[in-house]
Amino acid sequence: MQRLLNFFREYHPIVHVLLFGTVLARTASSMSMPFLAIYLSKDSQLSPVLIGMIIGLGPLASTIGGFVGGAMSDRLGRKTIMLAALIGWVFVFLGFAMVKSPVAFMLLNMLNGLCRSLYEPVSQALMADVTVKEKRLKVFSLRYIAINVGVSVGPLLGAFFGTMEAWLPFMITGFIYLLYAIGLLVLLHRFGITKIEGEKRSGVTLLSAWNIVRRDRVFRYYIGGAIMGAIGYSQMTVTLSQYIEKSVVGGATLFAMLMSLNAIVVVLLQVPLSRMFERWGPMVAIAVGNVMFALGDIGFAFSVGWISFMVSMFFFTLGEILNYPQANVLVDRLAPEGMRGTYFGAQSFNNLGHFIGPLVGGILLTHWGGPGLFVTMAVITLFGTLFYRRGEFIYKLGLKSVEK
Repeated sequence: MQRLLNFFREYHPIVHVLLFGTVLARTASSMSMPFLAIYLSKDSQLSPVLIGMIIGLGPLASTIGGFVGGAMSDRLGRKTIMLAALIGWVFVFLGFAMVKSPVAFMLLNMLNGLCRSLYEPVSQALMADVTVKEKRLKVFSLRYIAINVGVSVGPLLGAFFGTMEAWLPFMITGFIYLLYAIGLLVLLHRFGITKIEGEKRSGVTLLSAWNIVRRDRVFRYYIGGAIMGAIGYSQMTVTLSQYIEKSVVGGATLFAMLMSLNAIVVVLLQVPLSRMFERWGPMVAIAVGNVMFALGDIGFAFSVGWISFMVSMFFFTLGEILNYPQANVLVDRLAPEGMRGTYFGAQSFNNLGHFIGPLVGGILLTHWGGPGLFVTMAVITLFGTLFYRRGEFIYKLGLKSVEK
């Protein structure tokens, strides 16, 4: 009980609000989005390539949206951007439940990507705003745990509701986002968001923000590495679901279990592994994480039954644990004061990989099958480590990261 009280005292109430909201939101979205590829393949005549393109359009929209939203949040405040994203999500998921045409799915998934790119970097920036620098890695790790608590429950709920009506998980997700938007508005005002935003706002414009980020050499290399990682990671919720559905008996159920296993492992191992690698720094954690991603991909390539897929997912998840929170630390380390939203928003440029990944993955799955696809993704992920190492090399040499 005392440990719980200390946890609540250690962080600003807004951090707790956003962590709880993250659990709620990810539970809702993971009820529906991981099954979108299966939903489209069963309820339409679309090819794997076109399904990959539809799903990839969401990250493509978020590539630009994250930067714009992050920069606007530095100027206009975090609350406005986050609430706009949540309301947009309400329309997205209600739309998924009702529309049938491929064009409508494309437009809705683009809006979905835009909403995610507005909400997530801004919420991360707000958490960092109200947390001292020494505790930010722990906050980012807690946020990732919160994401995976939601994801561990959501797919199983989605599979359950999907057995009733395929559109039902999407409808429920929309209503949950509506409730979250209302609750977040009330609680942010309760805990002083107006004062915090007043202290953190800057006069940055989109043009000045773009020029600063564009000239940051270290940041460019970090984004290059993140794009390579995103190409590989995106296969987990797009091509992996299609591959398992067609190659394993009870594929949809297995995929739901794999998604939950992924989340449960993150919840159990995120904190101890973060502590273990904290002494070696974020670059070592990211490099080892990419090796784990590659081992998981190779496992997917040669898995033939439920157990081998689960073991492969375990290694893949270790890559997640070591990679993503540490990448946030690298971005936070580079961001000048008053531009944290801009840098976290610009981090969404890595979503270019989430656009390329499903498209390329669909092509490779069609022509090379699962083994060829996942071995290729293992190689791409390992190649991304070189980008991170180059960026870190420039940073450690003390060279000016921003070109004149």
